[in-house]
Amino acid sequence: MRRFIATLFVGLSLASATFAVEPDEILPDPVMEERAREISKQLRCVVCQNQDIDSSNAGVARDLRLLVRERLVAGDSNAEVIAYVRARYGDYVLMSPPLNGATFALWAAPFVLVLLSVGAFVIVVRRRPSQQPAGLDEVEQAELDALLAPTKQDGNTS
Repeated sequence: MRRFIATLFVGLSLASATFAVEPDEILPDPVMEERAREISKQLRCVVCQNQDIDSSNAGVARDLRLLVRERLVAGDSNAEVIAYVRARYGDYVLMSPPLNGATFALWAAPFVLVLLSVGAFVIVVRRRPSQQPAGLDEVEQAELDALLAPTKQDGNTS
């Protein structure tokens, strides 16, 4: 059963990525198409934000896939195609943007969020009241003794 579920999830994830690239986009040369797919997985869809253009169904992603294939057919190398797209859309279009002044916030944000979360957790734990019950006042103690008196007598006779 586990194998079936795992196979189903893998199949669905592969199918979703396959359906994004439309048949009219695929290059006749399998080597060029593989290069185009490799490049497409490195480029972010500017509409979908956290999805590469290879698996995005957005119109902009389709345009970028066509642009990548067009540049490859023109004879550009993989690095030249990525540089061309990066020049038009900026570092944001890269799935792994370089670490520089403009992208520092992208790289630092996860660490800052983890530190803020840990700090908030520590503050909440320290401000939480202690779990020790408060002592009984004289009236409550007298009521408790009165309630427990018959039980104490029964316990002593045993």
